[in-house]
Amino acid sequence: MQPIKIDLLINSRWIIPVLPENRVFENCALAIDQQKIVGIYPQAEAQSKFDAASVVDLADHILMPGLVNAHGHAAMSLLRGYADDLPLKPWLEEHIWPVEARVLSEEFVADGTNLAMAEMIKTGTTCFADMYFFADTVAEQVQRSGMRSQIGFTVFDFPTAGGKDPDDYIHKGLQLRDSYKGDGLIKIACAPHAPYTVGDETLRRIATYANELDMPVHIHCHETAQEVADSLKFFGNRPLQRLDDLGVLLPQTQLVHMTQIDGSDIRLIQDNNCHVVHCPESNLKLASGFCPVGKLIDAGINVAIGTDGAASNNDLDLFGELKTAALLAKAVANDASVLDAHAALRMATINGAKALGWDDQIGSLETGKSADVIAVEISSLSQKPLYNPASQLVYSNAGSQVTHSWVAGKALLRERSLVTLDEDNLIRRADAWRNQIRPS
Repeated sequence: MQPIKIDLLINSRWIIPVLPENRVFENCALAIDQQKIVGIYPQAEAQSKFDAASVVDLADHILMPGLVNAHGHAAMSLLRGYADDLPLKPWLEEHIWPVEARVLSEEFVADGTNLAMAEMIKTGTTCFADMYFFADTVAEQVQRSGMRSQIGFTVFDFPTAGGKDPDDYIHKGLQLRDSYKGDGLIKIACAPHAPYTVGDETLRRIATYANELDMPVHIHCHETAQEVADSLKFFGNRPLQRLDDLGVLLPQTQLVHMTQIDGSDIRLIQDNNCHVVHCPESNLKLASGFCPVGKLIDAGINVAIGTDGAASNNDLDLFGELKTAALLAKAVANDASVLDAHAALRMATINGAKALGWDDQIGSLETGKSADVIAVEISSLSQKPLYNPASQLVYSNAGSQVTHSWVAGKALLRERSLVTLDEDNLIRRADAWRNQIRPS
């Protein structure tokens, strides 16, 4: 029998497919053709079965699905370290919003988004959810990079550089959605900033559009105790209950942060089949609180993971984030068995894909899914000896160990070198912005 011609065969020491759960394949190969995964085979079988146009041998690597960063503000990478060690409210109102009012532009968003994407690609993220201004500019940069992204058009009830009023934000966002309808790598979401910055009438309109267009809704919610207290004072109920009353809680709603929740909130999330996006490092840095991940998982709620923006993290390394998530979940639950290594990896892959409505295409290395794949080298001193590849990825790994990345079968990172983005130019542009934002 003639070997089957395929585009790419990747031989790897270990493969963690994520689905089926808790599986690790040893000395196997991943076959890829026409942007899709053909299957996982023992290397000897794959060598005789396929005639690959390209073969990549990874003797000391773990092959796994690309990571899904389910929440961030990519362009804010240009504000990394600008206003550290402050609580959320003064951080936003006294530092971040004023500097954004001064420098925010399409050029700022383009450069910041490219800087963020380069960092994410180099640390294993292949898909990310973004929530910022000038969403059309973000989409253009994402398309050029070859990454996969859910791009949220942010909505406020007041004017910003991104729009003059809710009508303007929503009109521009729906136009953008029409422009990218059918694009395999870009999905447009409506991103009302938060319950405390968006009024009832606007939230009702967003709920209507989300229902009619089956459009994702991406929103900060229950981020701080002050947010909940203010909602009770001004609206007479908790933020999540208010969103439910206004029709915003939907199966495609992604609730970001959720650090201040009780049993009634959990029941609302369950009843509406919403998703929670956990951002542990940003929440820790801003002292916003702790998302009770163990309770959410026990309640059958899908929990994904996000870095938030580099202005409040201060990095976009999702491997670091999932380690923090795993450790924090244990401490919050007072249970060392909560969120084991495989479960943490699922949060950063298939759970993120499910939250973004892409779990039929990405998040696991299953036959027929898109070839969104990364390779992680496990040969350094700090990673020896190796007993459990999944635990090694979660507890002793860093994004710097990622050597290769593919999205829909296209290489974005090869031997730690970016393929579609110019790293030296990005560094020069970032330095130029630093000098403009805060001259020496």
